[in-house]
Amino acid sequence: MKKLTHSFFNFCKTSFFSTTTTRQMNQPERYTFNPTLHWNPEVQNYLVNAYGAQHFARISKALTQPSCYSCIRVNTLKTTSDAVIEKLSKILEETGVPNDVETHQSNNDLLMANGQVGPISKCQLPGLDYVLFVRGSGPHAISYEFTQDRPLKEVLVSRKCAEAVLRGAQVFVPGVLACSAHVEEGDVVAVSVAVEQSISEGKWGTGITRGTVLQGLQTDPYYIERNGLYIGQGKTMLSRAGIFRAAQGVAVDMTDRVYRLHSFNDVLEGEIFLQNFPSIITAHALDPQQGERILDMCAAPGGKTTAIAILMKDKGEIVAADRSHNKVLDIQKLAAEMGVHCITTYKLDATKSVCPKAESIDMVAPCSKEDTCLNIQNSESESLKTKVCEQAKNGVYTSKAEQRKIDRKLKNGSGRKCLGDRVEKSKGFAPDSFDRVLLDAPCSALGLRPRLSSGEETVESMRKHATYQRRMFDQAVQLVRSGGVIVYSTCTINPGENEAVVRYALDTYKFLSLASQHPKIGGPGLVGRCVSSDGYAEEWLRPGEEDLVQRFDPSSSLDTIGFFIAKFNVGPKHC
Repeated sequence: MKKLTHSFFNFCKTSFFSTTTTRQMNQPERYTFNPTLHWNPEVQNYLVNAYGAQHFARISKALTQPSCYSCIRVNTLKTTSDAVIEKLSKILEETGVPNDVETHQSNNDLLMANGQVGPISKCQLPGLDYVLFVRGSGPHAISYEFTQDRPLKEVLVSRKCAEAVLRGAQVFVPGVLACSAHVEEGDVVAVSVAVEQSISEGKWGTGITRGTVLQGLQTDPYYIERNGLYIGQGKTMLSRAGIFRAAQGVAVDMTDRVYRLHSFNDVLEGEIFLQNFPSIITAHALDPQQGERILDMCAAPGGKTTAIAILMKDKGEIVAADRSHNKVLDIQKLAAEMGVHCITTYKLDATKSVCPKAESIDMVAPCSKEDTCLNIQNSESESLKTKVCEQAKNGVYTSKAEQRKIDRKLKNGSGRKCLGDRVEKSKGFAPDSFDRVLLDAPCSALGLRPRLSSGEETVESMRKHATYQRRMFDQAVQLVRSGGVIVYSTCTINPGENEAVVRYALDTYKFLSLASQHPKIGGPGLVGRCVSSDGYAEEWLRPGEEDLVQRFDPSSSLDTIGFFIAKFNVGPKHC
């Protein structure tokens, strides 16, 4: 089955992202998309030592490109894969995306589960038919109708905006940094990217003041920086003045893209969730069972949390914690959209997740917003009645106007004085109080794609991430009971945050052991050790352990983000 899955993704990658249009003879190399990641030299040396020069070059190139497909998780509590496929097919038709993608006929049986045709197919791994793949295409060469005597009208966007556009989004107003002069609503513009540069020691930026006028000539100080960084063509929805005056909205409707992927923004809300494939595999690796108590330590924005809840069929208890108030609200919102009820959210720093049993709080789900409002109204009405009675007993005179006001309040209530969206703070949880713990740790995120910049990350910052992750893992070990399970995952290609953390866990806690994962799709981990030029040593996996973890390589045929998953069985703690 593993071979079958690799073949599927390999076919996707070669068939649908090999549709590069032949570049027009008169199209200058400048107006292309051919980015190169510029790494911090020390980081590059470290990663080259870990992967080898050729392998790291392939990884670095793959990171600049989006995956060849969009991965969708169907909410099986509300709908079915077949129903979603039918709805999405109609949406793709209505939006002009062809519902019939050219494929090699010999591979149709492999691609299309259950005879499914079109760009949407089910994952063929057992138990994962609720995962859908919607194929895209690219890279495409865009014809900008360039002429030497007529500069293009251009819009320059931020790197984060460009990375979203490469995944299928539109260009929104906040993402626009600069624009050609005399751009009016409805103009056709070329869209390019401003990538951060090192401004001074430890400081990065574009050096572009928002609202700058692009000249389109070689005398333009930003002319050279835009070489090979054109992501497509679109139609402006606002004039130049409107773009820089507005606070929000679409600035450019992308009509021709280097990579053509559907965004699925606000599509079938509550029925589907756009999620990277390795993240879905992480939920399966945890293997949650109905009725269990599970902790998601760094849960925002809630994708894995809700995936776990659905695997449990919403039966059990999932505690989802995050240190950010707003991110906890995001988890609550997603859980409500997905119709999941077994999730309790808390604001909590993952490095302070454990508190002594005597001080631990009862795990009571917070009141709903409506309940809070009702309680406030009821308590105020009772207080008002009591006040009126006391005044009457004491012979205090109440004017008719005041009495009418009191009568209205008693009849209608004092109004809905809601406390706003509630986020419960937690003082931590008792040791050994969870059956399973997921630690999807904050990391350097060097596996996310597409990415157009990587120079800001340093060896020192990557080591700090690893130190922070070990502190969180120490908490996870205390919170899970003997006989339980811990799953550790990251979205980085840095071995120091992956294999080195696993080595730390196994050497520090002798009752932990690596467990096999199902399904096993990712490749093996890295074995050995690394000693940096400053004498800093990292121990990675030992022979025999590499196949017990899953490492998703962005340059492999799976064509996923860079990702890492390790699963631990927890033996008796007090022997």
